[in-house]
Amino acid sequence: MQSFSYKVKSELCRTAVSRLCCARAEAYGVLLYCNTFTPTLVRIITENAEFAARLPRLFQRAFSVKFDRLPEDDGGHGKLVFQITHPEKLDRIINQLGYDPRQTMVLHVNFALLEDECCRTAFLRGAFLAGGSVTDPEKRYHLELTGSHAQASREMSALLTEMGFLPHSVRRSGSSVIYFKQSEHIEDLLTTIGAPAAAMDIMTAKVDKEIRNGANRAMNCDMANVNKTVDAALEQIAGIRRLESSGRLAQMPEKLRQAARLRLENPEMSLQQLAERCDPPVSKSCMNHRMRKLMEEANDVHE
Repeated sequence: MQSFSYKVKSELCRTAVSRLCCARAEAYGVLLYCNTFTPTLVRIITENAEFAARLPRLFQRAFSVKFDRLPEDDGGHGKLVFQITHPEKLDRIINQLGYDPRQTMVLHVNFALLEDECCRTAFLRGAFLAGGSVTDPEKRYHLELTGSHAQASREMSALLTEMGFLPHSVRRSGSSVIYFKQSEHIEDLLTTIGAPAAAMDIMTAKVDKEIRNGANRAMNCDMANVNKTVDAALEQIAGIRRLESSGRLAQMPEKLRQAARLRLENPEMSLQQLAERCDPPVSKSCMNHRMRKLMEEANDVHE
């Protein structure tokens, strides 16, 4: 069964690879969050068949390069590995991203490639495709980007903040993790990068949870009210029995004797139901007053 992350990435891959600037920005995001990006090796591993189908077209459009290693044809199951090892191809990619292949490469975000909003969106999409995950909203709300380049992660966090998102950051097992836990932020981010259907799934799951929680709260409230009614009825019956045993009930006015009979005959009924059974019917407030009078008399007997 496909995970929610898999479905999100599949939806993202339905976005067309069109403008050169956006293709390069998306590929840039992939490279910063893929398994390996150095002057001597690009290595991308995925289990998503749609992402695997997208990568060759994306890199051809972005850099005019082909992968030196493609996944073996195993029906799209398991880990799919892409590699670039040819020095000229690597130099071309590094140059076009604004790095100097002759120097030790410290990966950071080259914001000059992300001046347009469409390119920023494509960059985030590529980063999520390579290093992102999102939890099934039926379980909890959590989206994260995990990468091995600390400087790039800090700059990615700054970019997200500038775009109006509120990311959190943490170091985990040597990796830099940017994450979101608020459902609204996850919905907005997924919609922005091209997964509105997944965002709608999260909204739907949230509404379902709220409905279920509301129903549970109502049920608990109803049960609490039932318990209070039962407890009160038992206390009233015990008091009426004391009045009977002492002979004081027979000396009371007919209205109180009638209320006592109704309670003894209908221990499960609420005050409203007892009030409706009176002859003639009375208000709930009136029945409550009669029961309180009976209990006061019963307490005197008890004492």
